[in-house]
Amino acid sequence: MIQGRFLIPFAVTASALCPPIASASKPAVTLAAQTFVERVSTDVNGRQRRVLAQPQELGPGDRLVFVVRYRNEGATPVSGFAVTNPVPPALRIEPSHPQMQVSVDHGRTWGRLAALLVPTPLGGTRRATPDDVTHVRWNVTQPVRPGSEGRISYRATIR
Repeated sequence: MIQGRFLIPFAVTASALCPPIASASKPAVTLAAQTFVERVSTDVNGRQRRVLAQPQELGPGDRLVFVVRYRNEGATPVSGFAVTNPVPPALRIEPSHPQMQVSVDHGRTWGRLAALLVPTPLGGTRRATPDDVTHVRWNVTQPVRPGSEGRISYRATIR
């Protein structure tokens, strides 16, 4: 039992120190992620404004905005790739983007939230809810020209 606890960190460290030869070339698509907290403030005229800020102190009910930028660093157009992010258990995703696919089983199956089912303790199934989402994904099907970039953003609430 103890061996397994040490084996996984070693495997991760070893793979980071000894990347496969095939990955020695520069990846065609690079990703950069940012996280913001959405705060509501009132301006001098009494109007409420939504402001994105760096997350410092967070608590239940705070809304987070995740931004993932992708960029084609290669010499030829790239298409047909997916941008996938895990959703930590402490977050409830807001699956409102029409191209967002979600998984409720750790990435084994994907679809729109309304089409997914999850098992119940008594052996049946029920419709998935935002609380069930474990991963989010976007398929980039349009070609991204060399040097071009795109952006995906989504929101989640801290439970």
